Amino acid sequence: MPAYASIAIMKDVTKRPTSRLRQRTAMATLLLGAASLALLALPAAPARATTYELSSPDQMVVGQDQTVTTVYADTLYDLAAKYRVDSQELIRVNAGIDPWLPGAGKKVLIPGRLILPPGPHVGIIVNLPEHRLYYFPRPRRGHPRVVITYPVSIGKMDWRTPIGLTHVIAKIRNPVWYVPAGVRKEHLEDGDPLPAIVRPGPDDPLGKFALRLAAGGGTYLIHGTNNPIAVGMPVTHGCIRLYPDDVAQLFPLVPVGTPVHIINDPVKVAWVDGELLLEAHPPIDDQGQSLEPDVDEFSDLLRKTVGDNTVAINWEYARDVLKKADGVLATVGLQADLSGAGDSQTPAAPAAPATPAAQAAAAPAPAAPPPASAAPAGAASVATSASASASTSVPVGKPDPALADGRPR
Repeated sequence: MPAYASIAIMKDVTKRPTSRLRQRTAMATLLLGAASLALLALPAAPARATTYELSSPDQMVVGQDQTVTTVYADTLYDLAAKYRVDSQELIRVNAGIDPWLPGAGKKVLIPGRLILPPGPHVGIIVNLPEHRLYYFPRPRRGHPRVVITYPVSIGKMDWRTPIGLTHVIAKIRNPVWYVPAGVRKEHLEDGDPLPAIVRPGPDDPLGKFALRLAAGGGTYLIHGTNNPIAVGMPVTHGCIRLYPDDVAQLFPLVPVGTPVHIINDPVKVAWVDGELLLEAHPPIDDQGQSLEPDVDEFSDLLRKTVGDNTVAINWEYARDVLKKADGVLATVGLQADLSGAGDSQTPAAPAAPATPAAQAAAAPAPAAPPPASAAPAGAASVATSASASASTSVPVGKPDPALADGRPR
């Protein structure tokens, strides 16, 4: 199961924002630092709900959503760490709640239901827009297959980000950070000088464990962090990192040679019991930064994913889900049962359910939307078998040919 630590490009790894950013967000940085110290002072909590048994090779959905009630001392960043979800996703899902001072008695929806990433479920998969790592370990004889998954933090990545296939070439305990000249120059200009070498310890942004990847000549890592509150935030110079206790759990499980697939799939779709489930995340640019979703492009991906299936899709609701891109699974279509019948068996498209905030107040996990009496305009049955572009999977995140063998060219 792809548990993903943190892919880091050594030349870009840093644990602190630049002084320009600190000037723009002084109060947020103070709160961030205080929260980080608080997290580091607490005993490491065991990873929650990160390992799932897979009942069949075709299973594509794991986990469940839940609702929690805040206490006075909670922040959404605390809850993200506790329940192992992306902090930025948690904030998007619970819009209207102050992430630093939610107050006591607030109902918070924890989005824990996940569609597994596309492609072969072997080794590690990192889905950049999702800020999530999946690890599919080799199954043991007599034991069910499992998937292990963790949230990660990504940073600004340049055009050489190795989207595609690579593999683990080394495992390092207590890694040393050899600070690249470019990073030192940047920090010096910002009045925040760094040493040439950062030894293992509380100031080492690589944390206690690292997996070195073949991509980039070995300059990319999967690693931990000394700043756990920032997991889920795009605040680094090109690293992907795990909570310290998550990477400590992952490190002994992953052997050298494990394949690592790095993908860029903002939209995931799955068929479950005749229902079309949609999970959408904000797309990222070539610098790893989140963009506003292109609803038309997302809609095209959804149409291609439907493929040859005859399905009633509530396009109005589907476009709303794609626009929000908050990572919460939604039922946007129903598959027709054509056994012994024609198109008359096509079901009505599902109606849009209540908002996630309303669902959070009502139940721990949002239920599938009830069927509507009639499908809205544009939501009639969709049959794409005659389309030359029809596909049965979302055609994004294909391996970079330059990294097909795990080595850059």
